[in-house]
Amino acid sequence: MPHTIALIGGTGPEGRGLATRFALAGHTVILGSRDAARGAESGAELAASLGNDRVSGSDNAGAVADADIVVVVVPYSAHRPTLEGLRDALAGKVVVDAVVPVYFDKGPRPIDVPAGSATEEAAEILPDSTVIGAFHNLPADVLLDPQAHIESDILVTGGNGEAKDTVMALANQIEGCRAVDAGPLRFSRFVEGITTLVIGINGRYKAHGAIKVTGIPDVKP
Repeated sequence: MPHTIALIGGTGPEGRGLATRFALAGHTVILGSRDAARGAESGAELAASLGNDRVSGSDNAGAVADADIVVVVVPYSAHRPTLEGLRDALAGKVVVDAVVPVYFDKGPRPIDVPAGSATEEAAEILPDSTVIGAFHNLPADVLLDPQAHIESDILVTGGNGEAKDTVMALANQIEGCRAVDAGPLRFSRFVEGITTLVIGINGRYKAHGAIKVTGIPDVKP
């Protein structure tokens, strides 16, 4: 089933990378930005580069208005204020938090989040939305290249079975990826933490490594 997917903070590399893969999978994608003109410009540039008219851009509120799935890809420093500002607009929607609480000082360093993880924080801020954690561990520069091969599992957390199934199906549509049910929302802290670890490993090896879980049934449709 095709979705309309908004990416909050989607003009950065991770947002544009995910937008690239979602558009290639046949979904309509809207890049959100704090600035409507920047969002529109980024959306037009990505649409032109892909030759795909399903990509556009707007401000964050405009992007969210038309979407049935919303993916949050803002830097952690903007996480709380952005979601608080969009709380009413996000009510009733599936919100996928892909934010990693990390800062860089001679390599990646985790940020302590009182709620336990950015995803759990999003759930606290958005009581009227269904929050799922996913898409943390995919390298942006690989996502951005439509010809680049991705081989990764996507760890998905959440408590709402229907919403989790929807997000897992979406993850499975990214070529080379497999969705893995990583448990309830409280396990998001481990997903976010291992992503910080992988960022550091990739930095040391100048690589684009991802996460693969072996020894489990391959349930990807």
